[in-house]
Amino acid sequence: MSSTSTTRFSSALVLALAVALTLSAGCGKGGQGGHAAGGHAAIGTEAPEFARPDLDGKVVKVSDLRGKVVILDFWATWCPPCRNEVPHFVALQSKYRDQGLAIVGLSLDKGGASVVKPFVEEHDVNYMMLIANDETASSYGGITGIPTTFVLDKNGKVVKRFMGYTDPEVFEEAIKPLLTAS
Repeated sequence: MSSTSTTRFSSALVLALAVALTLSAGCGKGGQGGHAAGGHAAIGTEAPEFARPDLDGKVVKVSDLRGKVVILDFWATWCPPCRNEVPHFVALQSKYRDQGLAIVGLSLDKGGASVVKPFVEEHDVNYMMLIANDETASSYGGITGIPTTFVLDKNGKVVKRFMGYTDPEVFEEAIKPLLTAS
């Protein structure tokens, strides 16, 4: 193999690895509108309040969810790892809804409900979907990559934060003790 071929092969390999890592770990915010670091949502603190519209325009506040274990997922329809988590969230919502689980998707799609609603219908999403904005993302510590997901206890405290694609078993392990706690 010539040195030019070796260089091309090495460059292609590096590019392929970079793409694979991005797709498996999470999506950068790049051209989709970045969010400055700052805000709160540290483990053990009360989840920052927000009031965001659902896909029908009804405004929902995080405080409306008190008394439930909540998974808050910052995501977008254009993000492959985010899309890969959706079926897992659908299954978790089906399995644990009656035990007090509320999953909330916080879409960062710039197209808002017009982009998210068809996705939700196509994928039979059975959990609440809200349209987030830069202020929402900033209040949760600045969402620099998606998916970024928070688990809240029944009192509205942040218990866990996950960045990038996370296996459904990890979420299940995080929520089960919270669902049985009084």
